[in-house]
Amino acid sequence: MFTVKPLPSAETNEDALVIGLFEGAKPWRGLAGAYDARLGGRLAELQKEGDISAKWGRLSVIHPFLPTGAKRLYFVGLGKQEELTFARLREGFGKLFRALKQAKRTAAAVVLDTFTTEAVDANEAAHALAEACYLATYEFSGYKQKKAEPDATLASLTVYTAADAADIKASLVVGSVYGKATNSARTLVNTPGNLLTASDLADYAVKLATRYDLDYEILEKEEMERLGMGALLAVNQGSAQPPKLIVLKYKGKERWEDVIALVGKGVTFDTGGYCLRPRDSMINMKTDMAGAAAVLGAMEIIGELRPEQNVLAVIPATDNMIGGGAFKPDDVITSLSGKTIEVRNTDAEGRLILADAVTYAKQHGASYIIDVATLTGGVIVALGTDKTGAMTNNEALFEQLLEASMETGEFIWRLPITENDRERVRSSNIADLNNSPGREGHAIMGGAFIGEFAEDTPWVHLDIAGTATVKKDGDLGPAGATGVMVRTLAAFVERFVDHNQG
Repeated sequence: MFTVKPLPSAETNEDALVIGLFEGAKPWRGLAGAYDARLGGRLAELQKEGDISAKWGRLSVIHPFLPTGAKRLYFVGLGKQEELTFARLREGFGKLFRALKQAKRTAAAVVLDTFTTEAVDANEAAHALAEACYLATYEFSGYKQKKAEPDATLASLTVYTAADAADIKASLVVGSVYGKATNSARTLVNTPGNLLTASDLADYAVKLATRYDLDYEILEKEEMERLGMGALLAVNQGSAQPPKLIVLKYKGKERWEDVIALVGKGVTFDTGGYCLRPRDSMINMKTDMAGAAAVLGAMEIIGELRPEQNVLAVIPATDNMIGGGAFKPDDVITSLSGKTIEVRNTDAEGRLILADAVTYAKQHGASYIIDVATLTGGVIVALGTDKTGAMTNNEALFEQLLEASMETGEFIWRLPITENDRERVRSSNIADLNNSPGREGHAIMGGAFIGEFAEDTPWVHLDIAGTATVKKDGDLGPAGATGVMVRTLAAFVERFVDHNQG
């Protein structure tokens, strides 16, 4: 799809030529200046009149009507140079690609060097361009018998630059991989629960493992019973669908050591169990496996880019249903770790299945653990729908993850876990732990509970209940699943390698 070429003259016969504009800069130089000259200074006049704007988020389309050259000129307003970041540039490219899609453009060319600053170089701009191309144009096809005519898709994108072509091509590949993998996760999350059971999720993971030559293991119910995974099995008791524990191993080193474990909550539908959710709260609970999707998306990126790091993915998968055998409030269950749990709330099921998954990851060599889950409504009350909540037992690990999230533009905010919080989780009179000690600090209680199973292993918990989906279309994708944390997890692994080698 992407072709890299040297900077052209004005004699480019492109269907759509894209140029970035910064406020306060002199835009009418280079290729833009050549077109302005051919048009007798008309582009400069249009900017003065406000028809072409360098203000952030503005997109201007001009038809030169010249006998040769580009048929359309797209000017992307980038605001002030000193305010440009990777995430901001990616959003600007997102606006562009949504406009190209709406206009049914199938080919375009971008003058990449007009989108760079001292803070964002050509390689980063190329990454942002490719990532935005896939994120902004994503669609979930759905299941309508009569579907609308599909929009024309961008099939060819030429990137003009004075930078090293090989480096730019490599950055375009990385950006494409990040965008495609995020879209893979989006599709999983958007898929209805009856069409994405735990078995379906396991089948998807096996195909992913086969594609990228990953080791894999799918634990069935009988094996879980033999091992004593009482927490995961309890959540599954009311279901007609068997549970699965999905395990993927990427071996980036000769020896299986220094292992990063990515653990994703895979509740394919959540009724709340006998602590039944209200109707409105139950709608869209197909998305309760967004943590699992994030981990699988990250493993797709890892499989494509092959970092020199060992990565273990563990996904406990089940739905949480009501039935004659379903677990109940007041039940006491025994987890894989041996710790007993008093069930005070069957709708606090995510932390239960993650407890066994975290223990399993530790048993299989995890040196560091990051779990990702749509865990609590409490995190939405605390942080809104644009911030992922984070908790940790290790400052250094969290700082590295925070740097990765800042790089990808996926905002996370740390919440504390104090000794008082731990005491509340341990407050049961009849078991080691209480799975729901109360509404106060609800998001923290969920994280603190999982932390009891991470114990001394460096660990970060990410609660994506607010960020896994959006209700409105945005510059980087439509309403629905966001694929949040796919890129942050992958970037973390990459940064972890660089940090250790450095």
